Amino acid sequence: MTTSIHGDLVATDHGAAVGVVHGNLNLHPPPPRPAPPTAQQLPAAPGLFTGRTTELARLDRTLTHTATPQGQGATVLVSAIGGAGGIGKTWLALAWAYRHLERFPDGQLFVDLHGFSPAGEPVQPAVAVRGFLDALGVDANRIPTDLDAQAKLYRTLVAGRRMLIMLDNAATSDQVAPLLPGSPTCTVLITGRHRLDSLIDRHGARHLPLDVLSPEEARGLLAARLGAAHVAAEPEAVDELIRLCGGHPLALTIIARTAGTRPGAALAEAAAELRDLGLEALDHNTDPAASLPTVLSWSLRYLTDTQRTVFALLGIAPGPDTTPPATAALTSLPDRLARRALSGLENASLLERRPGGRYAMHDLIRRYATDTAHTTLPEHVRDAALTRAGDFHLHTAHAADRLLNPHRPLVRPEPPALGVRPHPLPDTDAALAWMDAEHTTLLATQRTAAALGHHHTVWHLAWNLATFHQRRGHRHDAVTTWQAALDAADHLPDPATRSRTHRFLGGACSLLGLYEQATAHLEQALDLALRHHDPTEQAHTHRILAFAWGRRGDDRQALEHSQRALDLYRALDQPVWEASVLNEVGWFAARLGQFDTAREHCHAALTLHRHHRNPNGEADTLDSLGYIAHHTGDHHQALDHYHHALTLRRTLGNAYAVADNLDGMGHPCAALGRHEQARTVWREALELYRDQGRDADAERVQHQLNDLDHT
Repeated sequence: MTTSIHGDLVATDHGAAVGVVHGNLNLHPPPPRPAPPTAQQLPAAPGLFTGRTTELARLDRTLTHTATPQGQGATVLVSAIGGAGGIGKTWLALAWAYRHLERFPDGQLFVDLHGFSPAGEPVQPAVAVRGFLDALGVDANRIPTDLDAQAKLYRTLVAGRRMLIMLDNAATSDQVAPLLPGSPTCTVLITGRHRLDSLIDRHGARHLPLDVLSPEEARGLLAARLGAAHVAAEPEAVDELIRLCGGHPLALTIIARTAGTRPGAALAEAAAELRDLGLEALDHNTDPAASLPTVLSWSLRYLTDTQRTVFALLGIAPGPDTTPPATAALTSLPDRLARRALSGLENASLLERRPGGRYAMHDLIRRYATDTAHTTLPEHVRDAALTRAGDFHLHTAHAADRLLNPHRPLVRPEPPALGVRPHPLPDTDAALAWMDAEHTTLLATQRTAAALGHHHTVWHLAWNLATFHQRRGHRHDAVTTWQAALDAADHLPDPATRSRTHRFLGGACSLLGLYEQATAHLEQALDLALRHHDPTEQAHTHRILAFAWGRRGDDRQALEHSQRALDLYRALDQPVWEASVLNEVGWFAARLGQFDTAREHCHAALTLHRHHRNPNGEADTLDSLGYIAHHTGDHHQALDHYHHALTLRRTLGNAYAVADNLDGMGHPCAALGRHEQARTVWREALELYRDQGRDADAERVQHQLNDLDHT
């Protein structure tokens, strides 16, 4: 706009009079307004930052991917760096920013939004925007009073400028949204413990979840703070510290600080202290930001009452992780609310969702949750929750076992607690998959039940895990669960329970090669069955005694016990068990070279198993017939039997028997000169034996492979 003078009027080039001037008029151009300062608000760069190469590379790729062709900066990048308290979100963001300062020549804005801190209330958006306007050199009298107008002015000032805006420690999306620039030349980094979903949905934020450090990164952190020589001098103590801290950066930093302030103290002492004291060793009475329990406590600030209760109960729940149905049982919440609570805890970075719909806590967060449960929940609330969790896992395991072994005697557990519903399992595949996924939790549930004195749950978990343990080859776990069941049996009223427990424990010991213990338990089982006049239990025990003697290499005694079991089952009119023992009589007869007797008994067993639709028994019998055919020179027939048995056992998920089946199959292959086929099946058998810890079997098969290679 130009200005001219006409008499006493001052007019614009639009012709409109804007005022009257009296006296002389001298026009001078206004002095140039000073350029606004270049804001450089980033805190100091992390001095001892190590690791995080993967996350830094991801940030680099995102920036490069979104950069304009002219290199004028990135389009709006909102990388919500999530993660639990003390995981290193701010340090990662600052480390990345300082590595790329040249990309932001027009300055860097920074604000700590105090979403999770001892400061109390989070910083309001109006306060944060006002701070940015001050940093951008805006006169106080030019700043509007309305937040929306302030945000517009802020966006105007940063438009077209290549700037970095770092919004640290955000609590909610509403706290962040007014601080987002509208210009594609600006880059935004946001850190916070919550995932801030609406930023992802509405503003296209890139979400970078931050996990714990890898063992190598954790070792690097300790070396950077304590010195490489100090760390190298105590490798075992360092490994234990990393394991106890679970790779948590703040925990490792606290340990390093504690060790560094104790000259001459061994790291083994720090490891022992952390092992004995747990979270207490990571506490700091005077500096909240240097105390892991305090830092974690800030995450609970924005949780609902229900979420806090669920968080605490998950801390005491058995097992390393959980599922929505298990959480519903634990908390007595409807499925929908349990899922919502888990999602809320995941959003707060207190839970991690893993494949298969499972949720897990970091070990240190779990310890904090456990402490929270014991300090905020009454004992009766905790006990009731653990009872419901135990009932959920027990009754689902019972349903799984019925699918895996429907011919097994039905031993019903007591009804579950009110409101507990077992997880539905439609078929054997689902049963095996659930058992595989929950196995560690089921073992932990039995330990928890034992600690609570829930003897019924302890015993029935052992019973309902027995088939699964046998098929998957979990021999050590079988001994452990039945030993716990034996302790619980003393408190249960049914006299048959103790006999049955000794029997199963004897069988489990036999599988581990603990033959003296196996014989002792089986003799006690038989004695109790005789004293209580229980012919069914006597038959079962003779059958396991046959198995135990066979494992010891005494096939003659094994055959005698099998024949006694066969007589009892026939007298009891139990055709499925009769079929199983017919096969076992045939097996031990074959081992003794009595092949006609063996073949006769096994064919009778096969007919009964097929009549009663018992595929597990059918597979066992086909395996025996394969052995008989091979040792009588009919190698083609042997392979046919072995193939049929293998198909059934793979379908049943019986990995333990599959290994033996493959071992047997290799011999007729070798006898027929099919060396490559023999090599293939023996290699698979060797791998299974090693996976199952069956060292003697693995060594034997390795010798067979060596002999085959030599041949």
